[in-house]
Amino acid sequence: MSSNKTAKVYFADNSQCVEFSTGCHSLLDCLEQQQYDIPFQCREGYCGACRATLSQGQVIYNEEPLAFVRDGEVLLCCCKPDGDITLSFK
Repeated sequence: MSSNKTAKVYFADNSQCVEFSTGCHSLLDCLEQQQYDIPFQCREGYCGACRATLSQGQVIYNEEPLAFVRDGEVLLCCCKPDGDITLSFK
């Protein structure tokens, strides 16, 4: 993540926003701590179950995912925001 200590994670589907703290391992961990029910399975970037659409901003992967990720998609289990981002879920 950039030098910012936190980043804002906006949801395109509704106007909600959560703070991502550098203490979180991944976007999935952060959203779970905020009581969001996000589908997942492997937590390693293998399965793609935690796939979301990145509408704005950029992410940094903790490790390169093995699951296929299309342009504009992210795997929440293995990435962190690089500044403020906007996500949408299908």
